[in-house]
Amino acid sequence: MKLTRRQLLAGAAAGIPAWALRGTTRAADLPPAPQFLDVTAPSGIRFRHSFGEKHLSSILEGTGSGCAWLDYNNDGLLDLYVVNGRFVEGVTNHSAPDGLSASNHLYRNNGDGTFTDVTRAAGVGGVGFGIGVTVGDFDNDGWPDIFVTGYRHSVLYHNNGDGTFTDVTGDAGVFNPHYATGAAFLDYDRDGRLDLFIGNYLRFVPNYRHYYPGDNYPGPLDYDPEFNRLLHNNGNGTFTDVSRESGIARTPGRAMGVTVGDYDNDGWPDIFVANDTMPSFLYHNNHNGTFSNVAVEQNVAYGQNGEATTAMGPIFSDMHNQGWLDLFVSDASFHRYYQNARSGQRPYFIDRTNESGIGRICGQYVAWGDGVLDYDNDGWKDIFIGDGGLAWQIPMKSLLLRNDRQGGFHLAPSAPDSFFASRRVCRGACFGDYDNDGYVDAFLTTLGEPGILLHNTPPAGARAHWLTIKLEGTRSNRDGYGTRLEAVAGSLRQMVEAISESGYLSQSDPRPHFGLGDHAQVDELTLRWPSGTVQVLKNIAANQILHITEPAEAPAKGLASSR
Repeated sequence: MKLTRRQLLAGAAAGIPAWALRGTTRAADLPPAPQFLDVTAPSGIRFRHSFGEKHLSSILEGTGSGCAWLDYNNDGLLDLYVVNGRFVEGVTNHSAPDGLSASNHLYRNNGDGTFTDVTRAAGVGGVGFGIGVTVGDFDNDGWPDIFVTGYRHSVLYHNNGDGTFTDVTGDAGVFNPHYATGAAFLDYDRDGRLDLFIGNYLRFVPNYRHYYPGDNYPGPLDYDPEFNRLLHNNGNGTFTDVSRESGIARTPGRAMGVTVGDYDNDGWPDIFVANDTMPSFLYHNNHNGTFSNVAVEQNVAYGQNGEATTAMGPIFSDMHNQGWLDLFVSDASFHRYYQNARSGQRPYFIDRTNESGIGRICGQYVAWGDGVLDYDNDGWKDIFIGDGGLAWQIPMKSLLLRNDRQGGFHLAPSAPDSFFASRRVCRGACFGDYDNDGYVDAFLTTLGEPGILLHNTPPAGARAHWLTIKLEGTRSNRDGYGTRLEAVAGSLRQMVEAISESGYLSQSDPRPHFGLGDHAQVDELTLRWPSGTVQVLKNIAANQILHITEPAEAPAKGLASSR
């Protein structure tokens, strides 16, 4: 399609690149963009992040923290858990101590747009310097548990089912004396129990002060990399470290973010680790308890120019509704967007960062927390990126990239009062529909500053249909992590995988979400559970949260109950 000069200028003024205008779907045909409004103050969330002192002086302090959406009390409303750093003697005790009483926080959703801080009553304030979080029901008792990564001390909190948690780190055998960052629950051997992957960053030495300019500190290349860990769930409340025999601990890395997904459609979960300033890892599941790092062969180890990038938050997602998982990785510069191109039935990733328009839009920013979500419910996945300074607390604008449905992305328009008009020093980000209105909201942590709750508010008259799924495994793990859901609504076909952590140090809504555009029902929904059970549901009304329980047997079709 040949564009006139007037069309090109109009597109540029709206932030729409020429390649986005050449497709069969014009940007003007897309629905108006919903606005993410800062509702932190009226929500009652009063979280402030601390990195242990008032001025950055180490890479540990600059890491930031993550957050997670979970329904810890099973009332059907998403609650919020936010991880915090704090003052640690001998580690963060330099010029101006801060965070002497800082802790992690658990906020209970009151169902009216407000939250109550229940940290003390729940017993989940944390130990030491916290960094990341992942959530999963590791004992299949129906109550989500919390694993918090941190510096030299990570914590596993068992949900007691009465609003309280118990620290079972020692009893469960998951103590991790390393600098842990991203982590994820997954059932890697498909035995119906959630295992635990822990990404470790580097061997931080607090008193290391080799010569650096006065306003900087040693970077990741100044420290040795560390080995990641894989812990197998024994089914009795304990875990066994299988890092060596599984192949996970074969090569050390500098893990930042971790995500899980079946990138080759073989029915077994694989693991991607975004490494800082070195090749990233893609652990392929060999179906026998072992993994092979195939990142180089799959073209996801390096950036598009063969460089070891400053990778942050990885996310597997079917970005273009082709039935295969693509991969997005936030970065300190151009990011990485890998399209799952396939050769026959064999997957192969192609770096399309520049061709998609992502590189041009994002190259001037430093990205951390990110999310792939259908923010406008049009049936196509978009990208939310939280930006902020790297070694300095430089505030930056965050970005919302709209899927143009033709393989590219463009900068979504935003109102002057939206979050994207402000500048922050963002770190972790988690995404979830906390008010159950069908639109995905967000929470972001900022470095040394208050956290931000964003409500996704579509313009008047622009609401689209949606469907959210609450999974309950029986033969599979209770959370249904690893379940692949395929939804067909008219000509619109989508695929979503249920997973725990994705992005940077954080975990989003565990309930798979489908935007449906103007389709008032899903004609057919197919669930492929980790157990091998295939469940097919037909003619499902839109605009509801559907509670689906895995059949105890393994039929081709099953029943669902709405909630």
